[in-house]
Amino acid sequence: MDKDKEINLKNGNYYLLFEKQVKEASECSEKPKLLMHACCCPCSSHCIELLAEVFDITIFFYNPNIDEKEEYDKRYGELIRLTEEADFAKNVSLVYGDYEPEKFYEMARGRENLPERSERCYDCYRMRLEKTVDYAVKNHYDFFTTTLSISPYKNADWINEIGIRLENELAEKTDNEDYPKFLFSDFKKKNGYKRSIELSKEYGLYRQDYCGCIFSKAERDRKKAEESG
Repeated sequence: MDKDKEINLKNGNYYLLFEKQVKEASECSEKPKLLMHACCCPCSSHCIELLAEVFDITIFFYNPNIDEKEEYDKRYGELIRLTEEADFAKNVSLVYGDYEPEKFYEMARGRENLPERSERCYDCYRMRLEKTVDYAVKNHYDFFTTTLSISPYKNADWINEIGIRLENELAEKTDNEDYPKFLFSDFKKKNGYKRSIELSKEYGLYRQDYCGCIFSKAERDRKKAEESG
């Protein structure tokens, strides 16, 4: 890891690293290929708008945490619609990752009662990013990242820590620089989350009120019952 990355990681200032990477990418003769893991369409909207002029973006939709296939396909369908309707997303490609809820439940076994932002969530982030990295390597992408950091309910420290660890693991396996680099992110910065809400309203996007897993849905339902009760 270079010194700039190390210093900024300690400070948790991922956005500075992100801005530096984007600036360098904008100076390339061809758009670098970016594989962006997406949890849903609303979170993706601002991320695509922000990066589409600099990167050749492919959205990788892989979320084994989502509790029902119907919900999985509904979220993916909204991504399709956004790329058809939004000018800024016209050149974005989509990849539908296999629906594998059994892998999420295997990972979560014994931790079903933990709250959101617990170690179960950390491992869920990593599971999705590992799959993203595998696809990025096999298909020769220059960068990989995830939209997860746009959410105020997600731990950006964890997301960036996992991303750089996965990049370092790739570096250890090769003698050259020809492997996907992690694009740091804290997409909620500079009103990113607010912008995603605005884009959701503009395009009438489906905005779910839970992360997707059955445990977050149960937590949401408990809070609703307490508020109404």
